[in-house]
Amino acid sequence: MGISYDEARRLLGEWTSSPSLLAHARAVEVVLRKAAHRYGGGEAVEERWAITGLLHDADYDRWPEEHPRRIVSWLEDHGEPEIAHAISAHFTRWGVPAESPLDRALLACDELTGFVVACCLVRPDGITSLAPSSVKKKLRDRAFAAKVDRDEVRLGVEGLGVPIEEHIQLIIDALAPHAEELGIGPKA
Repeated sequence: MGISYDEARRLLGEWTSSPSLLAHARAVEVVLRKAAHRYGGGEAVEERWAITGLLHDADYDRWPEEHPRRIVSWLEDHGEPEIAHAISAHFTRWGVPAESPLDRALLACDELTGFVVACCLVRPDGITSLAPSSVKKKLRDRAFAAKVDRDEVRLGVEGLGVPIEEHIQLIIDALAPHAEELGIGPKA
């Protein structure tokens, strides 16, 4: 039972048409792949974590008022309670505790990945030479990427038990090989 990576990609394509949401899903996917090796269990869990990143906002485009209820229900119906729980926990307004390494990683990676991407988009060299210290400085500027919930970023990183600089570096390292695909490389 459960879903494959290809099935997850198909579902995302059926439910999501927004280019920015598709890019965000891909970004969180590649970050969670890397995070699986740092916080999870390596290759044994990498694909499960990637699917979680890919699908965590899959219902938002079509049913924003029901997010993440639709995707959580779909995952539970398709034998994916672990992924469903992680997605429930990442939506902190539900009050579902982030208990597993996957729960904590998704919470720590979602908002902060979006924030790192935003940092890249305002830099002429994109992700090239982006340092964790630059991201931390931008986090203090509440007017920059104002929709990013700084409390959720803090909560997520605290849940991992690592310094924020270390986690930001993991995100940068995960995104950098995909800079062209994600539109976060140097500006021409």
